[in-house]
Amino acid sequence: MRRYRWWFGGLALAAVTALVAVFALSGTESPGPVDRPGPPGDGPLTIVTLGDSTLSGEGAGEYTPDTDGTNGNWCHRSPKATVHVTQVPGITERVNLACSGAPAAQVALGDVEQWTEPSQARQLAELTRTKRVSAVVVAVGANDDPHFSRLISECFQAWFDSKGAPCSERIAQDWQNRVDAMVPKVSDALADVRQVLQNAGYSREDYQLVLQSYAAPIGPGIPEALRSLDGCPFRAEDLQWVATQGMPVLTGGLRKAAGEVDARFLDLSRAGTGHEACSGGEDPADEWFSRLTIRWQDLTDTERAGHAIQESFHPNANGHAQFGRCLTEFLGTADRAAACLAGEDGALRAATTVTAQ
Repeated sequence: MRRYRWWFGGLALAAVTALVAVFALSGTESPGPVDRPGPPGDGPLTIVTLGDSTLSGEGAGEYTPDTDGTNGNWCHRSPKATVHVTQVPGITERVNLACSGAPAAQVALGDVEQWTEPSQARQLAELTRTKRVSAVVVAVGANDDPHFSRLISECFQAWFDSKGAPCSERIAQDWQNRVDAMVPKVSDALADVRQVLQNAGYSREDYQLVLQSYAAPIGPGIPEALRSLDGCPFRAEDLQWVATQGMPVLTGGLRKAAGEVDARFLDLSRAGTGHEACSGGEDPADEWFSRLTIRWQDLTDTERAGHAIQESFHPNANGHAQFGRCLTEFLGTADRAAACLAGEDGALRAATTVTAQ
């Protein structure tokens, strides 16, 4: 079935209007009402992000007060998050429902909460009452069976114990199994997103559903002086494993999940190459990820102390700006998949002709 994107809807509507005028002038009976092109409803065209910290804006700072610990909500949504720097013609509103630490079950329909917030799919359903959703972008899975944040903590501890084995030796033993177990949970969450929009009267041609993968926040080639508490306290062999084995396997699992529900796939696994945390040495200006970050003032508050390093090793504002640029390009194409890679000018581009690895 031939698919038309909503941004061509204006041309179709203009053509129908012209035909109506011709019929009226010739005395022919006017046709019935014409369906409005694109998503149903009367609200503004909107892009929505769902998922975990990589889309909530963790690491970008300036979190909205209601998601920075108020009443136990630590979703850490930032006005500098990817969705807010994504500029797609015709889309006038951007809504961020992603929540730091969210598992796939909280994105899906159901009763799972994250930091006091209910199902993101249910929040999306509520949103369709007042807005026309033209694109839904999802990043989720790392907080499920891979337990990526927990593994980061284990590798952090391995750095302290220089005589012990690298953390990657243990992680590698069942990493593929963990990713395999994650895949159906992500595909189920994506299927629930589709179900919500179907229930709201959407057909699949009315909107885009994109699953994006994760970018490695730290690379193996960081300066030795910053392989410390002043920057990125991780062993080189562990970072090498993440870059060459861990991240490709995780990306492959997410690509499979996207394919199971016919979602588009945006590969970010190599998006941060050369701009990882600590890659800039003494000058972090060109880095797209936060280094070890401690909110010292939170350590004096018992309710906030447990979240004092929550921002560490996430995309910063520069990273979100680049990811938003790539996402903007991808949403403007009809390609089923693309990889965010640096162009000749160093900025991220949606490389649709490159097969993700």
